[in-house]
Amino acid sequence: MARDLFVVISYDIRANKRRLKLARLLLDYGATRVQYSVFECYLGARQLDALRVRIGKLYKAEEDSVRIYMLCENCRPRVECMGQARPSEEPGLLII
Repeated sequence: MARDLFVVISYDIRANKRRLKLARLLLDYGATRVQYSVFECYLGARQLDALRVRIGKLYKAEEDSVRIYMLCENCRPRVECMGQARPSEEPGLLII
């Protein structure tokens, strides 16, 4: 089974409506808001591809900026959190 990728997504969206839609989209994908316009999440490759497509439909390339950073498995433990910041937890097994 392939491990999920640790992904950091940041954005600078001009319009309030588009910005809100993007934030809600990221929350729908299980992302954790770590700064006002920065989210962290664990995604499978297919989920990441689908998210890219959905983001592509929301933002305006001539006005907005979206960045997606994928951290490797060795890089994730090296993320430093200072002050009130807390590391995002890797999702565990959920049995329903």
